[in-house]
Amino acid sequence: MTAETTFRPVPRAGEEAPDFTLPDDTGQPCTLSEQRGHWVLLFFYPKDDTSGCAREACALRDADPEIKALDARTWGVSILGSGSKAAFKAKYGLPFTLLADEEHRVAEAYGVWVQKTNYGKTYWGVQRASFLVDPSGRLAHVWPKVDPDTHAAEVLAALKQVRRST
Repeated sequence: MTAETTFRPVPRAGEEAPDFTLPDDTGQPCTLSEQRGHWVLLFFYPKDDTSGCAREACALRDADPEIKALDARTWGVSILGSGSKAAFKAKYGLPFTLLADEEHRVAEAYGVWVQKTNYGKTYWGVQRASFLVDPSGRLAHVWPKVDPDTHAAEVLAALKQVRRST
């Protein structure tokens, strides 16, 4: 975490989604609040082109036609730059937007910039988590920890459920 920021907990369902603007995989700015009127799945992942992130992204890629049929858009967010995002997207044929949160400010706002430990080494990184934002900009569903192998099915189930109730 940077000295200027403070720890934020993961927002809960029903809360307003923290707004942001980030560059996408082409370098163009994308603003969450400009998506009002549509469902948006925000999935935070640690790093482009790592095994778990590729599995999760490819499962969401395969579910994308069904997600789009439910009037939802998918945005992936991680800390690497637009060039890394473009390469990751091209390598796996990802049909959705990938956003570069290089200063991890959006990850911090969503409470997913966390201290991690791997092989005895402690460091800061993005916790794999997702947020389903409803058309009014509120969080309809929150997955604070995600299994990359089952997450796409969980997203589809939740999206179908909330779409039936609206």
